[in-house]
Amino acid sequence: MDKRISFSSDYTKGAHPRILERMTETNFEQIDGYGTDEYCKSAAEKIKTACGTPDADVFFLVGGTQTNQTIIDMLLTPYEGIVAASTGHIAAHEAGAIEHAGHKVITLSNRGEEKDTEKYGSDIGKIAAADLKKLLKDFYDDSNHEHMVFPGAVYVSHPTEYGTLYTKKELENISQICKEYKIPLFLDGARLGYGLMSKRTDVSLKDIASLVDVFYIGGTKVGALFGEAVVFTKGVTTKHPIPVIKQHGALLAKGWLLGLQFDTLFTDDLYFELGRNAIETAELLKDGLKKKGYEIFLDSPTNQQFVIVSNEKLKELDKNVRYGFWEKYDDNHTVIRFATDWATQKADVERLLELL
Repeated sequence: MDKRISFSSDYTKGAHPRILERMTETNFEQIDGYGTDEYCKSAAEKIKTACGTPDADVFFLVGGTQTNQTIIDMLLTPYEGIVAASTGHIAAHEAGAIEHAGHKVITLSNRGEEKDTEKYGSDIGKIAAADLKKLLKDFYDDSNHEHMVFPGAVYVSHPTEYGTLYTKKELENISQICKEYKIPLFLDGARLGYGLMSKRTDVSLKDIASLVDVFYIGGTKVGALFGEAVVFTKGVTTKHPIPVIKQHGALLAKGWLLGLQFDTLFTDDLYFELGRNAIETAELLKDGLKKKGYEIFLDSPTNQQFVIVSNEKLKELDKNVRYGFWEKYDDNHTVIRFATDWATQKADVERLLELL
């Protein structure tokens, strides 16, 4: 067993005790499968209430990659692709899952790509509304566009791969452009709980539900054993969504295990409480890193903290700490990531800082 202290990711722990308790309590119940059970129905109603979208359609899928692939396939025709930041998860860390489903990821240079963190620290990982509009305008102004992959939808994640957040105004601007060009806006919420509870966000769950066509509430990284809750805010447009979900390997036979988890997460604001814990411990970690003289790559307002360290220092850290490699900074330095999560304790952070 690896005894190093781990801040490598936010899905290395199991599930919140309340979820495990409810699973134990219901373990011997005879429950209908594939999401047709009462737990899934109850969870869906709680989510719709939290989102302020009574007419939404909610589905529970098994994981993030399957969710991204399934939703995008639902939104697009065979000749369409999806627009995303060049660092977006579907473009950089999804092993070509979207392309495997037959859809090109049309990338936009993300803000801050040149690593000028002083200028772009809060924008890195995001797409800008002006850049999106230019891409769409240039596409339709091209007389050969009928022979090209159409931009059929737009993908954003909140938080981004770099832990940065869209402001409400930025989401409003992107949403308006999508409406202008009559294409859906899809928000990846794998870490949504951490974005919503950031101390520097002006975006609420209801704001997101009002501005996007479909998004998902991540459970895998925010207190659940596994699973994501997909919300089609204006109702699902696919005629038969369940077969599509099943074709992508995202439909769980024991679907009540997903419904039960989200029913628990959306009882007594547990989901938001877990998100808040990750933010508070991340802020404690960031302050400690600064005091110890570590160079912060960017000022992330969420649970992912990116630090520039020398390659020599990494050899020492490897002995005691599990961290996430992020990217090469220069020939002698590397950007690594420390991620707090829903269960990170203050003592965990203090131990890490002692080791550093």
